[in-house]
Order: sequence, then structure tokens, then C-alpha cells
Amino acid sequence: MITAYKTELSEAEKEKIINEFLPMIKYTAYRLTWRLPPQLTVDDLISAGVIGLLDALQRYEEGRVKLNTFAEFRIKGAMLDELRAQEWMPKSLKKKVDTVKKAHLQMEKELGRLPEDKEVADLLGISLDEYYKILQNASSTVALRFEDFGNNDGEHNLDVTECISDPEARSPLDIFEDKSKKEMLAKIISELPEKEKLVLSLYYWEEMTMKEIGKVMDLTESRVCQLHSQSLIRLKAKMHNNRGG
Repeated sequence: MITAYKTELSEAEKEKIINEFLPMIKYTAYRLTWRLPPQLTVDDLISAGVIGLLDALQRYEEGRVKLNTFAEFRIKGAMLDELRAQEWMPKSLKKKVDTVKKAHLQMEKELGRLPEDKEVADLLGISLDEYYKILQNASSTVALRFEDFGNNDGEHNLDVTECISDPEARSPLDIFEDKSKKEMLAKIISELPEKEKLVLSLYYWEEMTMKEIGKVMDLTESRVCQLHSQSLIRLKAKMHNNRGG
């Protein structure tokens, strides 16, 4: 990996650096395939990652964090930006997802616990297969930015906001609100069913693919995707509800 930073890099040096990072770029792209809309391919994400790497080389300021760590965040950020720019949810799907969110909140209040898949499907008057299909279709549009909650590379605590352009200083109120959101999210995650907590942990913190998680949990990749989508729907619904929206 990169051990030093130069303000000017030759084309040969850039190509060498890209080749060093290419395995990481490809791995990150394949981890995000569950969010790919029809108009994007894995190759598009890989291209976005390469652009993010080159952007990192131009913007890196030596001494703040390690260049490798900075570059990895810019690569992931560029891919996520590409996905967000292409995301679009039809009104019909948005309505179904909103209905599922409300059903989860309603049943949790009535039962005093998180509802099971079949209980939610029964309340909505749909089959379990149809319920899972809604989760599958929503998977590329229901997302939380876990990468925004910081990272530790062993020596530095890095906030991803250090890796993006921020022309205006953040106010103490902004910082307080961010801290409150993190605390709220952590609390909600702790209340999720064990399987869903494990899926989130393995995917976002251990950086395993859906297929790898399936092998660990002895589940199909499709079922892991369903658990992942369902956990995000629960989180989004409860975050929205706790904000009084």
C-alpha cells in the first residue's frame, strides 16, 4: 500500500497506486451490489471507486490521518455517492415500504415487542412471500449511512467528515445533534432481534458480503438480504418515530 504522499504524481505512479488499491475497490463494489439499481453495474461502481481514489490523492493533507485510511473512505464515499445519485423509488413501492414501517411500529406498541415476519404480513393482509418481495425491492433504497459513524484504524479515530469537502464550520448544535442521532441509533440497534443485529454487525463492521454472512449463519444469501432489509426498515421507522415525524 501507499507509504508516502507526493503533491505531483506521474501517470506511471498513479497507475501503480490504482493497481495496489484495485482489490479493495473491487471488494467494496461487490459488497454494495445489493443496492445496485438496474441502470448501474459493478463496473460502474469500480470506476467510481477509482475516481474517488484519485480525488483522495489530490486532497490528502499529510499528518491528519494515514493516507491509506483517507483513500479508503474516499473510495467508499465515491461509490455511495454514485448509488445515491441513481436511486429512485417508484411511488407505489414507497407507499408499500411506508405501510410496512407503520405496521412494524403499530405491532410493536400493541405487542410490547418486535413483531415476527408473519405477524406483520398477516396485519397487512399479504402473504409472507409478498412481504419478502417488498423487502427485496426496497433493499436498494432503504439505507442508513453507517460509514458516517466514524472509524478506528488502530491509531487514529477518523470521522468521515474529515474526508469530504466542508467549506463551512459545523456549529456546536450540529455536533450535538449528530451525537444524539448516534446514541439513538445504537439504542435502537440493541433492541433488534439477535439475527438482525448479527447481520448488521457482520455486514457493516466486519465488512462481510451477504454470501459470506449466509455461510456463517447457515442461511441463504436471499434470507440474509431479507433480514438486512427488514432491520433497516425497523431502524428507519423507529428513528423517524423517535424524532416525532
